[in-house]
Order: sequence, then structure tokens, then C-alpha cells
Amino acid sequence: MTEELLKIQRHLPELLELEHLLEVGKKYLRVDIACQVEVDGLRVPVQVLELGSLANDAPVIGFFAGVHGVERIGTQVLLSWLHSLVHRLEWDESLHEQLQHLRLLLMPMINPGGIWHHRRSNLKGVDLMRNAPIDAMGPAPWLVSGHRISRHLPWYRGRRDQPMETEAMALVNTVRQRLLGRPFALSVDCHSGFGRRDRLWCSYARSHRPIPHIAEVHALKQLYQRSYPHHHPYIIEPQSVNYTTHGDLWDYLYDEALEQHPQQVYLPFTLEMGSWLWVRKNPRQMLDWFGYFNPVIDHRKRRVLRQHLPLFEFLSQATRAWQHWQPAATERERLTREAIQQWFI
Repeated sequence: MTEELLKIQRHLPELLELEHLLEVGKKYLRVDIACQVEVDGLRVPVQVLELGSLANDAPVIGFFAGVHGVERIGTQVLLSWLHSLVHRLEWDESLHEQLQHLRLLLMPMINPGGIWHHRRSNLKGVDLMRNAPIDAMGPAPWLVSGHRISRHLPWYRGRRDQPMETEAMALVNTVRQRLLGRPFALSVDCHSGFGRRDRLWCSYARSHRPIPHIAEVHALKQLYQRSYPHHHPYIIEPQSVNYTTHGDLWDYLYDEALEQHPQQVYLPFTLEMGSWLWVRKNPRQMLDWFGYFNPVIDHRKRRVLRQHLPLFEFLSQATRAWQHWQPAATERERLTREAIQQWFI
């Protein structure tokens, strides 16, 4: 094994797993490089994977991970999902039929430098999920909501007069080019580290006000609960129910979609895996910063790698069939009232 491969195996084994899955699924996958990041003398690609329909009017679902490098369980969950997809494509006719009517996108490793070095930020010290040029509407918690004090403190947004970071722009441009403007698009960004429960957050992160598509979010939540009454108990809610932040990339993209594609629907979600449960069951993880955000014990990690795949499958099917559950005009007012009553009062 070459010295380069040894370094990758030691610091970024997810990249080797991804390359293996790309080889296994090369008949079905379309692969592009959104950008490259220099890490310890190596140029590591930030890759975008697509499969399914190429039709411009096909709905699109995108899965993203690795924005915060220390939360590498998100990347590992997406690789678990990709492993299932490429192997099912060898035999599963229903999956082939689904993908004739759906475009599926994965971007599993957005911040390879942060993953390599167990950092939340990229190698310039910038928190990519605080890096968009938008501010919270009203008061936001100090530091954790994003700041411009110093890159040596966590949650650093970057300098006000600087463009977005390379990795952040790679994500933004990918969503602009491949999700926005489609009749229906949905995205899921995988994170960890908040609370003891798994949460599926929708926009906004920067405002306590409901988004214009809160009726669709509420309808999707009801659809999931009706379809999977014994489902894994996700808390589905707007992020601002918990706290608000500056510079959220998904808020930035959602607002752009509203402005430039007002007739289409784009719903960005964040899967926030509750890592405090892993810490509570294994307090020794607190001795390592990495342990606050990732399951360390093997059987817990394997459980996490499989338990979110039914959610991904549901969201993919719901994206394909979006016209069958999207609220009709007569339902929107009722669903909006219910959502506001549930989440904002």
C-alpha cells in the first residue's frame, strides 16, 4: 500500500469506502467533483453522486453529510444508504422503477478536511453551516449562533467581506444546479450532537416565523406518522423551536428558491442525530471530543447505520409521489393553522 493510501486509511477511511461503492455501482451512478480540498498535501475531492431520472421535470431528493467534520457519523450513514442502493440495483426491479421517476443525489463528504482532523470547521476554522451571508432575524444565542470574532473559537462564520468558503459554495452550487427549479425538491443534511432524541428539522434556523411551506412540512409529518405508526420516534419540527443561528446554508438556499422559483416547492431538512444518548450510555466518550458526536461502541454504531434507512426510503418515495400528498388549496389554510398551533404558539 502506498504512503498516500496509508494516510487515507488512517485518517479518512470513508473516502476509500466511497471509492469502493462507486466502483460497485458504476453502471448506475453519475459522479462529478464539486471541488477539491487540500488536506495534508493531498487533494481530496468533494464528490456529487446522482442516479435515476434525467428529466427536467422529475422530482429530486438530495442527501448531504460531512458539513461538520467531527460529526462523521453523518457521512457513514449516507455511505450505508449508498451501499444499500448500489447492491439493490443489481436485483431490485421496484428500485429501478422508482428511479425512472425520481432523481436521487448524494453528497456524503462536504468537509473532508474537517473529517480528517476531527474538526467541526473546515481547515480555515470556518463553520460551514454559519457561513452564508444572512443573519438571524432578532436575538440569537451568543457564539453558538455564529460569530466573526476569531477562527480559533467554534462557530466562526468567517469575515464579513469574504466570499463563502469553497466547501460551502460547492454545496450551494450543487443545490442551485440540481435541486432548485424542479417541480418538487427535498434535501436532508445529516448531523449529530443535539439532545437524546433524533430530530428532523426544517427551516428556518434564523427566524421563529413559519416558512411559507409550513403546510407541506406538516403534511409530510402527518404522512410519515400515518404510514409508519410504529416508526423510529423522530421529533419533526422547525429548527428555530430550539435555537436560531446566523449564516445557515439551507435558509439561504430556501430563500433563494422562494425568490427565483416561486412556483416550485423546495423543502430542506436537517437530520440531527441525538448523540447525547450515546454519551449517556457510555460516559467515557466524554474524554474524547470525537465521542460527543459519534457512537464509539461498535454495536451502537451499527444500529445507527441501519436505523435511519427507512426514513431515507420514505422520503425518497414521498418525493417521487409528491403530487399525491401535497396539500390542495382547500387544505393549506387548515394545515398552516395546525402547524402554527403546534410549533409556534
